[in-house]
Amino acid sequence: MKKNLFISIVAVLIGGFFASSVVADDKDHHDTLVKFKGGIGVHPVSNVSGTPNAMGIFPDVTRNVVRGVNPAGQLWVIDKLDARVKTNGDIKVKGKGLILAGGNNAGRATGQSVFATLICEAAATFTERSTNLDGVPLSADGDFKIDDVLTPLPPADCASPMLLIRNADPTSLAWFAVGIVDPD
Repeated sequence: MKKNLFISIVAVLIGGFFASSVVADDKDHHDTLVKFKGGIGVHPVSNVSGTPNAMGIFPDVTRNVVRGVNPAGQLWVIDKLDARVKTNGDIKVKGKGLILAGGNNAGRATGQSVFATLICEAAATFTERSTNLDGVPLSADGDFKIDDVLTPLPPADCASPMLLIRNADPTSLAWFAVGIVDPD
């Protein structure tokens, strides 16, 4: 009898544990405004047209400006990016391998700090909802974590979400990487 009672109590406790984690996951799911899984590093040029001059330089170059935000001047890559934005503006971003992909420092981060910006509008006028502009430092291998609240807060419906990971240098504020929307 005591053994059956013990097994019953253990079963109830285990069931309660799993039920509470399911409820927590469900609650988090309902509080989620948008998720991003994966990222794309910046290519500073989006279009080259015309004929090169005698120096081999194309005079007609279009910069890769995304929703009013200028690109970094050099190529960047990112290995992994996971981000979740909640309806209350809480944002958590985990990035791995955000490093230069060109120039003399290719293959490394060189002391930059980054912050995140969420833009929900598909067409101008864009509102930049950002984490602390001081940013968080990139590790030597380009890893970073952001745990912050967006300012201003995002709208209840983010119709066309764009998450930019940006340079915290106040003279630049250029984007290094963009998140890939996770429709799940």
